[in-house]
Amino acid sequence: MTMDTLLFDLDGTLIDTNELIIQSFLHTLESEYPGVYTRESVLSFIGPPLYETFLTIDREKADALVARYRAHNHALHDELVGDYPGVYEGLKNLHEQGYKMAIVTTKIRKTALMGLELKGMLPFFDVVVGLDDVTHAKPHPEPIELALEKLGASKERAIMVGDNSHDIEAGHRAGVKTAAVGWAIKGEAYLRSFEPTYVLKTMDDLLEIVGANRE
Repeated sequence: MTMDTLLFDLDGTLIDTNELIIQSFLHTLESEYPGVYTRESVLSFIGPPLYETFLTIDREKADALVARYRAHNHALHDELVGDYPGVYEGLKNLHEQGYKMAIVTTKIRKTALMGLELKGMLPFFDVVVGLDDVTHAKPHPEPIELALEKLGASKERAIMVGDNSHDIEAGHRAGVKTAAVGWAIKGEAYLRSFEPTYVLKTMDDLLEIVGANRE
C-alpha cells in the first residue's frame, strides 16, 4: 500500500538541536549539582519530555528545573539550532507533491514552532502535535493517533520518522510504519535495536520509500 502520510519528530530529526539541548541541560543541572553531569551523561535525557526527565533527578525541584531549562533554551535557540543536509529540500519536495505531513514532538508547541519558523519549515506541515496537545507523550501512541486524526489519514498509509527510541516505540504501538534517521546523535546501531521498519541514510531514502519523485 502506498504511503501518503509522513509524521516527523522535530529535534534531532529535522533540525539539529543537539548542541542547544546539551548546553541547556548542563546549564540547568550545573547550578544545582556542580560537577555531576557531563556532555555524555546528559545524552540519555534527549528525547523524553523535560518534566519527566527532571522528575527522575529531583521530584521536588522538577518544576523549577524545567523553567530554568526553557529560559536558557529559548534565549540561545536561534544561535545554536543547526541544519541537517538535504532535510529542508526533501520536506519541500514532499510538500509540493501533496503528501500529508505532521510534526509529532515531545516539545511544547511554542518551542516547536520556534524551530520550524526559524528554519522556514512551518509551511510544509498541516499539523503540529506538541506535548501540550496530548495527555500522554511518546512512546504512548496518543500523539501519533491525534496527528492522524487531524490529517484525516489512515495508519496503514502512514510512517513515523524519528531519531530516538520513543519515536519508534510510539510508531509500533500506533500501528504505523517507522523510519529511524541515521544521523541521530545516539547512533544507528542504538536505533536499530528498536526494530524500525526502515533506517534512513539521507532524506532521499525517505522519498524513495514513499514513492515520491525526486527533483
